[in-house]
Amino acid sequence: MFDYMNKSGAGQHREFKDAIYGQLVRIGKAVSTPRRLELLDLLRQAPRTVDELARATGQSAANTSHHLLELRSHGLVESQKNGLYVTYRIASEEVLRFYSALRTLAEAQLAEIGRITDKFLADRNGVEAVDRRTLFERIRKRGVLVLDVRPREEYDAGHLAGAVSVPLSELKRRLRTLPRKREIVAYCRGPYCLMASEAVEYLRAKGLRATRVDLGVPEWQELGFPIEIAGPEVRP
Repeated sequence: MFDYMNKSGAGQHREFKDAIYGQLVRIGKAVSTPRRLELLDLLRQAPRTVDELARATGQSAANTSHHLLELRSHGLVESQKNGLYVTYRIASEEVLRFYSALRTLAEAQLAEIGRITDKFLADRNGVEAVDRRTLFERIRKRGVLVLDVRPREEYDAGHLAGAVSVPLSELKRRLRTLPRKREIVAYCRGPYCLMASEAVEYLRAKGLRATRVDLGVPEWQELGFPIEIAGPEVRP
């Protein structure tokens, strides 16, 4: 009877572990394509419709919808239909933490990520991220003007307290509203976003003192900086 119970117990343990790990692997499958990770990154900024996400990722609405349905079926995003449009959003704070942890792990373990990042940023006329510790002190003391160069809807959904919204697409038109004697720090969606680098290139070419910081709103929050849902904006 002892042997029988041991075998029965072992069988039950194996069945339990196979079932549990089978569920855990669903998350890995859900984020197993670059496009799905990019969609999660975009949705960390603000809720989006399928069409908006398709334009942002440069793929068809049909392919975007397919990826989003996969993410939703595994509990990573939620959707809401408003008339003809379906809006997607991150399902929970746990998903935000999962994405951050995944990126941190990949950056620590995969040297290729650093090489790719260095190459692309080096190609942008030497526009590198500023020293964070020094910058944070200057931001806390309001010593710099912080620009959020993301699209306005992302700024409205959440931005660094005190940052002003100057979307990259409007930067040229609104250049004259920016102070020429004050240092400007631009940020966008995080370390893999190049909008802030493009903004800094343009501002420097126009004679303004500008640098970028490789943080997005989720990273600002993780570091303890206050986030606002609405705030000041620079207008011509």
